Amino acid sequence: MYCLYFVFLQEKPEPGRANIYQSVVINSSKEKMAFSDFPPPADLPNNMHHSETSVLSVRQTPDFAATGRWEVETEMTEGPRETHVFDAVIVCTGHFSHPHLPLSDFPGIESFEGRYFHSWDYCNAEGLQGKRVVVIGIGNSGGDIAVDISRVAEKVYLSTRSGAWVVGRVGQGGLPGDIVGTSRLDMMIQELFPSWIPVVSDDLPARILSGRVQVKPNVKEFCGSNVVFVDGSIDEVDVVVFATGYNYSFPFLPSALQAKSGYRLRLYKHVFPPALSQPTLAVVGFINGLGSITPLSEMQARWATRVFKERNPLQVDYIPYLDSVAEQVGVRPNILWLMLKDPRLALQVLLGPCTPYQYRLSGPGQWDGARDAISLSGSGCSSLSGPEWYQNQRPDPRLDGAP
Repeated sequence: MYCLYFVFLQEKPEPGRANIYQSVVINSSKEKMAFSDFPPPADLPNNMHHSETSVLSVRQTPDFAATGRWEVETEMTEGPRETHVFDAVIVCTGHFSHPHLPLSDFPGIESFEGRYFHSWDYCNAEGLQGKRVVVIGIGNSGGDIAVDISRVAEKVYLSTRSGAWVVGRVGQGGLPGDIVGTSRLDMMIQELFPSWIPVVSDDLPARILSGRVQVKPNVKEFCGSNVVFVDGSIDEVDVVVFATGYNYSFPFLPSALQAKSGYRLRLYKHVFPPALSQPTLAVVGFINGLGSITPLSEMQARWATRVFKERNPLQVDYIPYLDSVAEQVGVRPNILWLMLKDPRLALQVLLGPCTPYQYRLSGPGQWDGARDAISLSGSGCSSLSGPEWYQNQRPDPRLDGAP
């Protein structure tokens, strides 16, 4: 097995690699970042402050259909190219390496009289002293960079299309926030309310309240050295920082395997490319979750290695898998809601056969005939013991007949 990885800290980022600005602090606490069999030392802070090998290509061997093997070509920073054959490959190069810079969405940026760059290029606030800066995007990077620059800049504007919920790293009782509110019970309660992706920042609210960071709506256009916002306000700026996210990219993989659509990768359970005849290539860590990426990546890696060893075939449990996909589509039946609205139907969904009609009760593609079809489920089937036996063996008498 071969794991594609690189770790580095340097002043000038290299194309195709992630960058870490000097002031970065991990958003997740150390306990949430830990590997399951390697707890962090007690003397490390709750939120920690922040080999170079280039992979040139990953190709299927000629006998891939039979062996599932891969040919990997690498190159050291100072050294020759090498080619090795591996039984399996895990791609864990991260998804913060290829900046998404949507310049076409910002008319006039090409003729902007100041300078602009992506947050990927940001290391520190040096050279921004006394400048007027607009940061576009209010994700974690956008918030961090706006705070960092606000300590030296004349003005900092933070532009956002839809706003964000900002949470701190410290929770109740002085404990890390992601330790206090992430129990299984908390997650069950949160499913009852609208969901959002928060921005983690201890300093941003204070910088906004003090006026050091001014929140602005989305940018409409740039005119000379001016930035025009969608609310009609105009401000003169010297620097634009695009904190607009990243694109997925696998330049070392064959184009046929680079199955991507916008920001979404076509991967089974966010891990396995479905087009492969042999499940010997896995992608780990290309997922965003509400919490630390480390446990997610570790679980993906543990699963991938068991699949490689043929201890876990790529099979699914019927109902859980249907429900998980239906959840994404927005058509999973809500049994608790049905209990209040239509108790008879709720019992049929809960105790009767799990038929496809259950996923047409609500949401996209809703079918008015779904309720009747669920009530009649099984009545059109012929029993080897005759219809009388079938009616006597129904799992619950409340399921008999149409409403």
